Amino acid sequence: MNQNITVGTNEMITKKTIRDDIFSLRDEAYKEFHSQLVPGEQAIVGVRVPVLRQYAKELSKKWDKDVDSLIAMTGDDYYEEIMLQGMLIGVQKKPERDAFFHQIEAFVPKIRNWAVCDTFCAGLKEVKKYPDETYAFLQKYLASGSEYDVRFGVVMLLDYYVKEDYLERIFRIAESITHGGYYVKMAVAWLLSVCFVKFYDETRAFMQSCTLDAFTYNKALQKARESFRLTPCQKEELRQMKKRGEASS
Repeated sequence: MNQNITVGTNEMITKKTIRDDIFSLRDEAYKEFHSQLVPGEQAIVGVRVPVLRQYAKELSKKWDKDVDSLIAMTGDDYYEEIMLQGMLIGVQKKPERDAFFHQIEAFVPKIRNWAVCDTFCAGLKEVKKYPDETYAFLQKYLASGSEYDVRFGVVMLLDYYVKEDYLERIFRIAESITHGGYYVKMAVAWLLSVCFVKFYDETRAFMQSCTLDAFTYNKALQKARESFRLTPCQKEELRQMKKRGEASS
């Protein structure tokens, strides 16, 4: 965190001061690197995620009004401004459940790339307090026709639901998703790779009889093999499961 940044009192926090703070935290080398990872995103300032998250925490501490009013004061023009809004939802202290869900609903339509999606999901740790209600809440996103709605739902599953009680439901969901978007397919592959790490035998059995498209299937095997938590024997077993002559991994 840039030591020159001092978040002011409520009266000192404005849309302009927030934007100025974001620009003061930029890292030009990181901007050049990260811009290559987020195709199509033109308005990147170049602030590293841990730095921006720390800024969100400091901003939230200084703001003694509701978080919705702080989010409303944050602009929508820059990548980091959108990212910051999602972080502010995640760092607030003990939000009321229904209000928290409403904030998530308001933010999800602003997701326009994988990085905002995945960073937002990682910050929503409050959902651990009501897993069943959150699982039900996610179903509309998993069934959506929007690529980033579906990715949001899938990444939430891999962040918070790869557990024994939800495993069979995760398998059913993974198989039922038909959205053809690249970032959906990659999220499903990532989800299944996490399942391999945590529940190898069960996931292997699912993959042997599943109806996943070849690209997602092979990507899931590839990402699982990249994990340091699988044994060489397991990785070789997954290599033999690859669908030959189809999507490469």
